[in-house]
This record gives sequence, C-alpha cells and structure tokens, in this order.
Amino acid sequence: MDRPEPDNKQRIWQVVALIPAGRVATYGDVARQAGLGRAARRVGLALGQLPEGSRIPWHRVVNSAGKLSLPAGSPAERQQRQRLLEEGITVTASGRLDLARWRWQPDRGPGSETTCE
Repeated sequence: MDRPEPDNKQRIWQVVALIPAGRVATYGDVARQAGLGRAARRVGLALGQLPEGSRIPWHRVVNSAGKLSLPAGSPAERQQRQRLLEEGITVTASGRLDLARWRWQPDRGPGSETTCE
C-alpha cells in the first residue's frame, strides 16, 4: 500500500527534526528545505502546533537575523535559550546568535554539520 504524501506541517516537522544538535536554521531555511519556497510564517505556525511532548527540536529554529523570535522573558524564550546553550550555541543577552557560525547548511555536503572552531 502506498504511503500518503506528508502535508505541509509534517514536511516542516520532518525538516526541523533533521537539524543537528549544535546547529540552527532560520524559518526561511526550513520552508525552503520543506519545498515551501518563502513560506517562513507557515513554519512558525507549524512549530506552534507541535503536539505536547514532541521531541522535534523546535528550539533550533530562529529568525533570519539570527535572533530568538519568542517574546523576551517568556517561558518559551527561556526554554529555547537554555536548550541552545546546552548544545553549545552562544546566545547574547538580547537573544542574538551568530548565524555564520551556527547555521545548518545541509546543501554544502559532507562536513557541513560540524562546528569549525
């Protein structure tokens, strides 16, 4: 029996699940990888609909400026910051991180998922 094609939300979740620990992707990166073009807002909506207790690493998705998008000081923002710090990703007090250093670029080929220090 053929498996049905995943819907857009599931495709987004599948892409986010591929982001390795110690790396981040932007909402736009995830949209492109999911075949959704420039639908970055759709990524945010799909991540907001993750089932309770999901293991999908939503915390690895940031905005195009390399900044946490959740309201500053909110429980979700604190959780995202803490999870990124636990993975070794440096986040400034204003919620910014260095995309040039931490961005996941799966199209670059072998070795692109490792941190160059």
